[in-house]
Parts: sequence; C-alpha cells; structure tokens
Amino acid sequence: MKLPIAIDAWAPLAENMVSENATRPSDIIYIYGGKSVEVLNPDAEGRLVLADALVRAQEVGSKAGGLDGIIDVATLTGAQVVALGTRTSAVMTNNYEFSGEFLTASEKAGEAFWPMPLPEELRASLDSPVADIANIGDRMGGMLVAGLFLKEFIEGDLPWLHLDIAGPSYNESTAHGYTPVGGTGIALRSLVTLVESASSQLPGVPRSSK
Repeated sequence: MKLPIAIDAWAPLAENMVSENATRPSDIIYIYGGKSVEVLNPDAEGRLVLADALVRAQEVGSKAGGLDGIIDVATLTGAQVVALGTRTSAVMTNNYEFSGEFLTASEKAGEAFWPMPLPEELRASLDSPVADIANIGDRMGGMLVAGLFLKEFIEGDLPWLHLDIAGPSYNESTAHGYTPVGGTGIALRSLVTLVESASSQLPGVPRSSK
C-alpha cells in the first residue's frame, strides 16, 4: 500500500504439547524482561507468550527510535464470548484517544468492536505472595482481568490496545456479510483502516477521499 507508516509485527507462538517441561500449577516462570509470574492455571498460557512478545516488541521499538503505540490481537479468553458473543470483539486500553481512533476505524471497516474497561479494583486479584503477578485472578470479569495482566507489561504511558477476538475469530455458523465460515481474519480490516487514517494525517501526505 506504500503508506508512510513503519509497522513491526510479532507472532508469539508456542507449541501446545505435553512434555516433561510442561508448566504445572504453582510453577513460577519469568517473562522476557525478568518479571515473575505464578502460574495458577496452565490453561491461561496465551497471555504468558503474549507478555513475552509485548516486552520484546517494546524493547526493539525503543532501539529503533521509539513507538507511537502498540496493539495486541488475541483469541485470549472464553469470557470475551460470554460477554460479547461471537460477532463483537473487545477493545481494552490505557489510552482512550487511541481507542477512539481504532473504534472509528473499525466502524468504517465494518467490523464490530466494543470498548471494555480495565477496572482498577480487579487488579488486586492478580496479586501473588510468591511472584510479581499471578496469571489468573477473579473469574468474574475474566476478560478484563486478562487485559489487566497484559497491561502490567506495557511500559509507562505508551498508548496500547488489547483486542480480544476470541468469539469472532472463528465463525462456526453461516456466512454473513463478508465473514466466511471458518477463520474470519477479524481485526485486520480495522487495523489497515487505522493505518490509512494515521497516514493521511501526516504532514505532506494527501488526504484520501475514501
């Protein structure tokens, strides 16, 4: 698309196979960068590899001249499906201006996202007596607790969006709109639209009529 926007993309992947090195309840692991995590539930493993990637991406970005923002996209929690169903994804943030720009882009792109809070009172449920943080907290509001966990790995006031796409990522029903049966690619259209919008606001870049 030749847009004057620099983007780094990271894919935190882990092979989910049982071995003698498998994580067990009560294990303490260290995220990239050194923060310790008590693993209370080994099924909440996605947020662990995602935390690694968030820290590493910020480290690389700072060496390359700094970041304007960071966005993670994850099929993270079953609680997202309980809260918003299978067609609406969640947006959590530490910067409501950034979130507003994304929500405008998602509406323009035709993808359904809904802003969700990161309630401060839920953070205490992630406290651990043996580590910096636990990997799970309160079951009620589990999607928000997962967002609060990831927020712990965002440096300072760097604008950050957490997109939980657990339900809408895979369509098991009938096709609708431009959404096929199977993997949907949800969030990609919105992210592209966000980048287009950001590039059109740069000095010297002609504004698109689209």
